[in-house]
Amino acid sequence: MTISKLTKTCVLRLTPDNLFFILSEKVANGGVSMWCELAQANFFDEYQMEGVTQEDNEICLEVVPENLARALKTLQNAKALKVKLTKKHCPCLTIAADLPTLSTVSRVVMHDVPVDVIPRKLWHEFKEPHMPNFDVSIYLPPLKTLKNVVDRMKNLSNFLVLEANMSGEMNLKIETDLVSVTTHFKDLGNPPWGEDGSQRDSDSMAQARLDVRRLQQFLMGQQVNPTKALCNLVHQRLVHLILLHEDVSLQYFIPTVA
Repeated sequence: MTISKLTKTCVLRLTPDNLFFILSEKVANGGVSMWCELAQANFFDEYQMEGVTQEDNEICLEVVPENLARALKTLQNAKALKVKLTKKHCPCLTIAADLPTLSTVSRVVMHDVPVDVIPRKLWHEFKEPHMPNFDVSIYLPPLKTLKNVVDRMKNLSNFLVLEANMSGEMNLKIETDLVSVTTHFKDLGNPPWGEDGSQRDSDSMAQARLDVRRLQQFLMGQQVNPTKALCNLVHQRLVHLILLHEDVSLQYFIPTVA
C-alpha cells in the first residue's frame, strides 16, 4: 500500500533471498527513484524461484502496485496464501488464498494480477542505487508531524527548501512574494556514519529546493511505521530519504529543482 501511494507502476525484482520494489525515473529530468528491499525469509514459510540462468538467477516484473495491494487487502483473514507467477491470457501473479469458513470445506479464492516480464537486456536499470556522497545526514522528526507541516506549506507554495546540519537541526522554509514561513526542528540527532562522511562545519546548513508534491507524496504513502527514518542531503542536488523497519528498508530519492 505504501508503494501504491508513491507510484502507479514499479518493478518487482525477485532473487533467491530478497524481493525488491523499484522505481527508476530519470533523476536528471526531475524524476524520483525508489528502492524497497524485503528479505523473503521474513515473509514466506516456503519460497521457490528459478531465474533465467544460474548466473542471472532472478526475475524482473513490471507491476501495478495498487492492483497487488487491492488483491492482498481482500485476503487479510486468509489462513494461508500462495503467490505464483503464471501464464494466463498474459503473465500474472496469481494469489491463491485459503479463507476461513464455518464448515469443514475450505474456501479458496484466487486473484490474477497482470504483470509484464522485463527482458534481461533492461535489468541493468534496476540495480541497487549508490549511497550518494552526502553533505549532511540527519534523523527525521516524526513522519506524522513532518506530513502535517508539509501539507500546510503546500497551500502556500509549490516549492520548499529543506535544510539541515550536523548539529541535529532541520528547517523547512517557504518564501514567496507574499509570505515567508520557516519551521524549525532541533535535537534530531545525526547518524554515526554522517560524522565521517561530511566534511562540513557541524553548524553549516546543507539545503535542497524541492517540489512540495514530491515530498508530500512520500509522506502520504507511509503505511510503514519505521524504527528509524533519516535523510541524507547532497547540497543543492538531492534529498535521499531512508526508512528502516525490522523487515523492510525503503530508500527514496528526490532531486532538487532550480
